Amino acid sequence: MSSPVVLAAVGLVKRFGGITATGNVHLELRQGARHALIGPNGAGKTTLINLLTGVLEPSEGQIILEGQDITRLSPHERVARGMVRTFQINQLFDSFSPLETLAMTVSQRMGLGQRWWQPLGQNTQVVKRCEALLDQFHLTEVMSQPTQELAYGKRRLLEIAIALACEPRVLLLDEPVAGVPAGEREELLQTVAALPPEVSVLLIEHDMDLVFSFAKRMTVLVNGTVLTEGDPDQIANDPQVKAVYLGQGDTHGAQNG
Repeated sequence: MSSPVVLAAVGLVKRFGGITATGNVHLELRQGARHALIGPNGAGKTTLINLLTGVLEPSEGQIILEGQDITRLSPHERVARGMVRTFQINQLFDSFSPLETLAMTVSQRMGLGQRWWQPLGQNTQVVKRCEALLDQFHLTEVMSQPTQELAYGKRRLLEIAIALACEPRVLLLDEPVAGVPAGEREELLQTVAALPPEVSVLLIEHDMDLVFSFAKRMTVLVNGTVLTEGDPDQIANDPQVKAVYLGQGDTHGAQNG
């Protein structure tokens, strides 16, 4: 029996003037999914993610989260309902440490948003949650360093930790290893693999090693439309996918599209 659908794009269309960036996209993310969205440069992946997260408003179609239509909700309303996207690190406070950043996020999630700056020891729930996240994401040793001083791989780990601190049921993991040096990738890959099973994950990634080791299901986007969907074996052996994407020499480390 299939797991229930937690996030669905239903006939999503996005037009910019006369250009159709997203054309009638249907996508289903099931409970506990490890689902990857892949495609060549300019495929429309970023546009689709921006539609799902509320950064862009669709020209047509619906977005359904846990049975509720969220098509017109703002990004922060979607986060409040359990759908979280990993954010770029430059949206954080560079002078904050990982501990301070997580304490702020956890406090806001617990409804203590106005008091996050109080000494951490005053709220044992916040302390315990921060300690658990710091340990889970291998950040304990650097928890007091300013974010701007962290190695890039650690900053990406912090980015995912912040997303998880929001207690998502649906996590959009947006190119987690992009720009991460080879020596820092293994720790990040292992952390991604160990994400909580109850969190449904949609991974957007160009690194095919990560995609094929992580995803149980994959959707291939080309020219703003869904080319095909299937399990990793089906995708790896699909002649159309090989022709338009996997056969290209620039799939590793390519730019997002």
